[in-house]
Amino acid sequence: MPRRYRGLAMALVALALLLGAWLLAGRGLGRDADADQPLGLFTSLPILWTEQADIRGMLSEQAAPHWARAVIERHGRVRALDTLIDIRGLDRLVIAQPRPLSPEENVALDDWVRKGGRLLLLADPMLTQESAFSLGDRRRPQDVVLLSPILGRWGLELRFDDAQPAGERESAGEAIPVNLPGEIALRKGGLDSRCAIGPDGLVARCTVGKGHVTVVADAAVLEPEDAAGRKAAALEALLGEALAH
Repeated sequence: MPRRYRGLAMALVALALLLGAWLLAGRGLGRDADADQPLGLFTSLPILWTEQADIRGMLSEQAAPHWARAVIERHGRVRALDTLIDIRGLDRLVIAQPRPLSPEENVALDDWVRKGGRLLLLADPMLTQESAFSLGDRRRPQDVVLLSPILGRWGLELRFDDAQPAGERESAGEAIPVNLPGEIALRKGGLDSRCAIGPDGLVARCTVGKGHVTVVADAAVLEPEDAAGRKAAALEALLGEALAH
């Protein structure tokens, strides 16, 4: 082969390799395909801020960020929400131990899901995460989740066994760290909702209208990370499953 053609062939091979690498990077092994897309986050937990007495402390660069923030941000550009009244600009949403929803928010969330939204909902009936704020302080995370209206709309009921022993453990069949978890059960009254309940009633996976809802009856997966990284791995798996198109 003449030298000039040999050089051209080598250049084409190099270009093909670069193109292949670029395509693989863009796919991000599947889980990061939507990393540039907005992802709503609605929570009472200190994931995007730290528990401090004032705004200055919350925004301080010296405060270490919550470990879960980086995991969630791998799945999209996080948009912090303080209300669910208008979420039409999103198609994926994470709700973690929220405050009680207003009637308008219940309607807006239900409509959003039915039109094709994908939701990961962590709803803990007895939050075990420690807080710097005392009971009754509005800055404290929601201790007991109150979501019966929206869960009932999807044909679900959240139960709690107050006789169960406390202490972190790994759930059977789901590989999710839990501590005093609730139990999700099916109930009559769900509208255009088809749900499958996992082992021990910890996770419900539902198709609601054109959308999808994954409900976890515990939020211990968002407590301080363990040395083995089990919480990060479990959260990554939940996000990947619940938010994937």
